Amino acid sequence: MRAESPGPQHEWLDAAAGPVVRPYTLTGGRVRPAVDGFDLVAFVLAAPAADASGQPGLQPEHRRLVELARRPVAVADLAADLDLAVGVVRVLLGDLLARGLVAVHQPPTAAHLPDDNILKAVVNGLRAL
Repeated sequence: MRAESPGPQHEWLDAAAGPVVRPYTLTGGRVRPAVDGFDLVAFVLAAPAADASGQPGLQPEHRRLVELARRPVAVADLAADLDLAVGVVRVLLGDLLARGLVAVHQPPTAAHLPDDNILKAVVNGLRAL
């Protein structure tokens, strides 16, 4: 009995990893998000009633981002969790932000942080206790 040979191999299939998709395919070739300013440490939070499953035009990665953002999570952590480039995650988050499915909370700027001298004085005061 002769074993049949498997079907033709495609370059976009990988035996160990499954389908391999180029990152720009996920973003439709876009390299910039619709909304600028996604800092790596910015926190993303899904809208309370966000339901990405009923939204037309969203990819599975969009839906996964909404699921992961049910708790506040940093943009860098989302990229790591999805194993995607940060640029791709920023573009996908821009799509979600434009649809009102997520909110992005930027970290405070250095101008809003206390002066180093004040922090040193507090530490010295605590040590004196």
